[in-house]
Amino acid sequence: MNFKNTILPVLASGIWISISEFIRNEFILKSYWIEHYQSMGLQFPGEPINGAIWGLWSMVYAIVIFIISKRFNLLESFGLSWIIGFVMMWLVIGNLGVLPFGILFIAIPLSLLESYLACLIVRKLA
Repeated sequence: MNFKNTILPVLASGIWISISEFIRNEFILKSYWIEHYQSMGLQFPGEPINGAIWGLWSMVYAIVIFIISKRFNLLESFGLSWIIGFVMMWLVIGNLGVLPFGILFIAIPLSLLESYLACLIVRKLA
């Protein structure tokens, strides 16, 4: 395994995804999440272990993007990765009843940007 062509693109993409997720969910949307969880009688999970799991999710997502990018062009990789990383996750969260649907007007465009730039990072560095 080559650092420059394999590990670097995955790390850079994973770091971008982590930063994007953190900014979106801690600064832009956190109040929506907290209010929604409170309305269900729950406390929003914000312990350090939750952040660590999201960091792990970001790295796994970056690996998936890297693998997809080996077989498909940039737009195809972007479309597939966005469906795998976000559409499927939001379907599950919505099905569990813990999705504040009001955030989707912000979350969808930001997730599209996140996925596209992650694919672009992998493409440019791999």
